[in-house]
Amino acid sequence: MPDLVVWYDGACPLCRREISGMRKLDKRGAIEFVDVSEEASEACPLSQEELLARFHARENGRILSGAAAFAAMWRAIPLLRPLGEAARFPPLLRLLERLYRRFLLIRPRLQSYFARKDAA
Repeated sequence: MPDLVVWYDGACPLCRREISGMRKLDKRGAIEFVDVSEEASEACPLSQEELLARFHARENGRILSGAAAFAAMWRAIPLLRPLGEAARFPPLLRLLERLYRRFLLIRPRLQSYFARKDAA
């Protein structure tokens, strides 16, 4: 049974690339990756709209969003664990969340870029 559940947008070319990289790093199978692009699973605690708007994960029964969800994913991967552990420091997590929110503003352009690149 995986230690962590990560919900992601499988219809997003940028998200697919990110998750593909994380799957390669997750050699222990500690993460259950759930594609919510088609529909949210009944076991999912949030609506599909919420899951597609921001990155979400469940760690130790807690639902995390944004930078906190990324930090949980990093903690589950030995190579990235130091970064995930550092993100437990509240000032660093706040900084990462601000950066994540800025990323969300450019995400649509990045999605378009990767969609064109994948189509070529």
